[in-house]
Amino acid sequence: MPQPGSRPDDTRLPAAINIIALASFAASLSTRALDPVLPHIASDFAVSITAAAGFASVYAFTFAIVQPALGAAADLLGKVRLMMGCLVLLGLASILGAMSTSFSLLFATRILAGIASGGVFPIALSLTSDLVAPEKRQVAISRTLAGTMTGNLLGASVSGLIGDMLGWRGVLVVIGGMVILASIAVVAGFRGTDLKSPPRTNFSALKQGYRTIFSNPNARVCYSAVFVEGCCVLGLFPYISSFLRETGETSLSIAGIVIAGFAVGGLFYTLTVSRFLPRLGVGGMMIAGASLVALQLAVAASGPHWKFQLLSLLFMGWGFYMIHGCLQVFASELSVEARATAMSLHSFFFFMGQTIGPMAYGFGIAHTGKLPTLLTGAVVMVVLGFVCAGLLRQRQPADALARPDVQP
Repeated sequence: MPQPGSRPDDTRLPAAINIIALASFAASLSTRALDPVLPHIASDFAVSITAAAGFASVYAFTFAIVQPALGAAADLLGKVRLMMGCLVLLGLASILGAMSTSFSLLFATRILAGIASGGVFPIALSLTSDLVAPEKRQVAISRTLAGTMTGNLLGASVSGLIGDMLGWRGVLVVIGGMVILASIAVVAGFRGTDLKSPPRTNFSALKQGYRTIFSNPNARVCYSAVFVEGCCVLGLFPYISSFLRETGETSLSIAGIVIAGFAVGGLFYTLTVSRFLPRLGVGGMMIAGASLVALQLAVAASGPHWKFQLLSLLFMGWGFYMIHGCLQVFASELSVEARATAMSLHSFFFFMGQTIGPMAYGFGIAHTGKLPTLLTGAVVMVVLGFVCAGLLRQRQPADALARPDVQP
């Protein structure tokens, strides 16, 4: 198995990327897994459905808030070690959740799950970036994204079926078992790796890593852009069901199918990025992706039939990952020595955008209406695409210049 920090030969690279994608898939299964079974949880513990729905908020907020600490820990202790530890913690948290005897205990296990899941995805992106040269990085990252999006897509849909057969506790047991199996695969795949660039186990190196990241002009653009993305795109999702109700569609299953279209669009991006990237270039991808998202926001504002909204969400997912994938590549090139920190900060700003976005949309819809609010989001996305294309440039990280033996 190739080592992080070195460039593997092309025959061994697919196995490494597949293992990383498997880890991302297993971790993302947990994100929306409890959504379909929340009524059963609320009934078992005699709490309101609103209280049970707090699981989603606490999971996302915990995921975001631990990013800076986990990214630093990965650079200090080693990416593979921390990812394996987080997978084991996520599996155990899920199984402990299935054994919960009180709502507060189950809530605590979801906090642990959010922390553990937060240590998998950004580190997976960082590992992928370590293993792949910059010119091939966006395609490789798209495969890791495919694992994550497939996990998000199946996590909600399959858990409903498992819940019908085994109950909500069975859902957590199955997911916990799959995550632990994924951790075993990571251990086997990266066993005995001798890191060419071993982690630096001192805090002065960590401080230097932050200085390196934020001395790069791309950092401010990347982190601001993913925050705006999170607000304008993911912040819309809590309102999709209510938008459908305005058209007379009250089925929650239909709302789930419409939202799933976004993940399908993301998977379509992973299948097409290798074809469109050489033709459009990075700047063209960001402009095209942002413009496509803006168009779909305008479509959503017009309140079409759910079938058209499903198609619109598919195109929105495709466009979103066209720009988001480019931003992830730029974030991976902010630092060599502190790459995990850079990618974790990327996730932190993105998930904080998702935290602020629903509040911003709610304020806008309440005070100006749906149409002006969504059209404003569309304009912001178009501007974002052009700003990113104009300001982001390929720049060699400062720590790579200081260490010519290490490639970015």
